[in-house]
Amino acid sequence: MESGSGLDPGAGNKGKGSGGGNGERKFGAFLKRVEPFLPRKDLNPRDLRSWAKKTGFVSDYSGETSTSTRTKFGESSNLYPQKGRDQTVPPGSSHKTEIDPILGRNRPEIEHVTGSAPGSEPGSRVEEERRLNRNEPTSETEYEGGKLNKDLENGFYYPGGEESTEDGQWPKPSVMKFGLRDNPGFVPLIYYGLQHYLSLVGSLVFIPLVIVPAMDGSDKDTAAVISTMLLLTGVTTILHSYFGTRLPLVQGSSFVYLAPVLVIINSEEFRNLTEHKFRDTMRELQGAIIVGSLFQCILGFSGLMSLFLRFINPVVVAPTVAAVGLAFFGYGFPQAGTCVEISVPLVLLLLIFTLYLRGVSLFGHRLFRIYAVPLSALIVWTYAFFLTVGGAYDYTGCNADIPSSNILIDQCKKHAYTMKHCRTDASNAWRTASWVRIPYPFQWGFPSCHMRTSIIMIFVSLVASVDSVGTYHSASMLVNAKRPTRGIVSRGVALEGFCSLLAGIWGSGTGSTTLTENIHTINITKVASRRALTIGAMFLIVLSFLGKLGAILASVPQALAASVLCFIWALTVALGLSNLRYTQTASFRNITIVGVSLFLGLSIPVYFQQYQPLSSLILPSYYLPFGAASSGPFQTGIEQLDFAMNAVLSLNMVVTFLVAFVLDNTVPGSKEERGVYVWTRAEDMEMDPEMQADYSLPKKFAQIFGCRCC
Repeated sequence: MESGSGLDPGAGNKGKGSGGGNGERKFGAFLKRVEPFLPRKDLNPRDLRSWAKKTGFVSDYSGETSTSTRTKFGESSNLYPQKGRDQTVPPGSSHKTEIDPILGRNRPEIEHVTGSAPGSEPGSRVEEERRLNRNEPTSETEYEGGKLNKDLENGFYYPGGEESTEDGQWPKPSVMKFGLRDNPGFVPLIYYGLQHYLSLVGSLVFIPLVIVPAMDGSDKDTAAVISTMLLLTGVTTILHSYFGTRLPLVQGSSFVYLAPVLVIINSEEFRNLTEHKFRDTMRELQGAIIVGSLFQCILGFSGLMSLFLRFINPVVVAPTVAAVGLAFFGYGFPQAGTCVEISVPLVLLLLIFTLYLRGVSLFGHRLFRIYAVPLSALIVWTYAFFLTVGGAYDYTGCNADIPSSNILIDQCKKHAYTMKHCRTDASNAWRTASWVRIPYPFQWGFPSCHMRTSIIMIFVSLVASVDSVGTYHSASMLVNAKRPTRGIVSRGVALEGFCSLLAGIWGSGTGSTTLTENIHTINITKVASRRALTIGAMFLIVLSFLGKLGAILASVPQALAASVLCFIWALTVALGLSNLRYTQTASFRNITIVGVSLFLGLSIPVYFQQYQPLSSLILPSYYLPFGAASSGPFQTGIEQLDFAMNAVLSLNMVVTFLVAFVLDNTVPGSKEERGVYVWTRAEDMEMDPEMQADYSLPKKFAQIFGCRCC
């Protein structure tokens, strides 16, 4: 190549005197032929966006990452630096610039949350296009009230809704209509508050329909227990909203306590009682729940829960919660099958509303997803009423009120059971219940306490605490708040123990804990305001004083209640297993631990339950698994200890928890593989005013006690 023909102007000057001018003239002529590089003014950013979609290109140039790994900033970010991965820059920080790979000029990498890109007005089309080009959230989709959504679940977005964009993109991250401390106004607070509890009606009122008939309680007793549960749910939810974790979670009677309650009810001591069986059994349950709640209070207030949290991870929580629902597979449809003309339509309606009509909106609300249970129950209940009025359950010579004399009449023996479970007028609660009744402490008598039942409830309270740990973590991620500290989790568990203590004193039949189903409700309604839950809880307290309301709920046919519980227990299983999303679900270690713990958690109790009680003829088939504790294989000669251990090892969730707990904490695995729960450090909370506003106790209360956890 001829000297001086290159781009280097000095190349032609080497060793030449007069030749340098000729080289410079050639180089100048070359520059005149090169047109200056200018950015195209007619460039449409949507073209680049379309090209990126077609090719799957995701820019990670100079720290810019994709939507699934980029940290966003909002009013209160929930991430802090972890091993150099989740780095956040607080709002208001200085701009950091990078070289634009297309236009060749500087541009800001991180902008103020409320600011706009240079050269454009906020909300303009240019600004919107730049956001789309840079894969940032738009003001219409991922902004809510000027706030940016925060990165969830250790750097990965949790798809809060099933909706996807028209172009097939991933679902947008969960956006709350109202956050923890938002106040939408008094009327919306009433609406959203009642909305929460209506969606949880199956979990709140159907447990008494299971346990009270098992204790030979009357319809009046069922109505009284339902009213007591409504009162305690309202009171304990308010207490948790102000003095617990302060997350928008409903406290109420949990299915965690249902299986051990049925074990105690069907023990040899109580199943053969003929007089005062309901009151004697309820007093025994009260004493056991009080002992278990005191253990839970000690676990939380002493700080032992903070140490215990180091060993509780999603691999332990997921199978444990799933086993709570799986424990009733032998009870659910055998009870519902007594009236298939009621139970089958109800199950089908629940599936249609929650799955096939979940995207249908009426009046701007997805009523079929939010009110699937109450809508389905109301429709089928009306259908059962017409069956009853139409004479479908009328039999010659049989009394519709189902007196005990029907059993003595040969022609009514085979129909009495059907009439009791299917007729809508089989209950006489409406005639016997008073208009106003205020539940009061020790309304069934002073609690009685024995070692065998107390040991059972201590184990159950431990399982309830594990269930709540997973719920706290999921709730904090869902409402876009920072994860609570270990001290806050311990405080929540301690308050749950106190709430169970109140349940034991008032006599609701079960302990009180955080309802896992509430996570599903928050995800659907997008309302996380604890003010809404408090207002709704106040209405629940007022409604608990209406004795006739409890009587109406007590008149629900047992087959209908069992059908609803089949769906709720199935949902409990699904919500429990959903905790595995925090782990590496494809890991052989995790698959093995979850599979083995679930199988042994279902199989080992069957081994203990095969030792059926001698008086099995007086027990229905669906109660036999819960009546085996009195004659199980564990025999040491100490009657109290034998009953307690046989009962504990016949409970599915207890065995599942023990197996998963041991395996997860002994089998080697990385933190990422195990999905270890990451809790905020107490030092970070002290320096974060936003987190203090979310989790700290009321100032006056904290000043009185002056403890660090306050």
